[in-house]
Amino acid sequence: MKSLGVFDFVSVDGFFAGPHGEIDWFKAISHDEQYERFMHQQSKSGSTLMFGRTTYEMMKSYWPTPDAIKNDPHMAAVMNNSPKVVFSKTLKTVEEGQNWKNVTLSRQIRHDAILELKRKSGITVLGSGSIVQQLANLGLIDEYQLVVVPLVLGSGKRLFEDVKKIDLRLEDSRAFANGIVVMTYTSRPKR
Repeated sequence: MKSLGVFDFVSVDGFFAGPHGEIDWFKAISHDEQYERFMHQQSKSGSTLMFGRTTYEMMKSYWPTPDAIKNDPHMAAVMNNSPKVVFSKTLKTVEEGQNWKNVTLSRQIRHDAILELKRKSGITVLGSGSIVQQLANLGLIDEYQLVVVPLVLGSGKRLFEDVKKIDLRLEDSRAFANGIVVMTYTSRPKR
């Protein structure tokens, strides 16, 4: 069975978004060549990307655009061509285009359906706090890769809001000159 991992940016105080879902605080990330190389190494095609509606709409509004393809062709290719699953109860349909392919809409997270997908493909959840929370409570997440941004938001949406206790093991931690710290945790099996 393949792995289901989470890749999320969080503030030092544990928020993945501001009080109204805003992520403009990401602009606080200073340019750092070593960090940029690391991010490109982390992004590989072939894994199924998983989003909630809000993150999906944000990704769709940027990655298929000519600006995104010009500014970051590697990441744009990964985002645009990878299989994508979006969970939403409100979206009627998801549209594909020349630069935005392989999108599936699902109405709910079902334990058995996620396990079936894990048998076929690695999965990476990007953003999507409510999706992370549901998958965590179902015990389906194998790895958490948290990108801690050196910023205290003070309020917002917590990544692990209403998540049951999970024992984690630190597998790796890496600090960058721009103040970013990337921590990789794996779930410890229940005894």
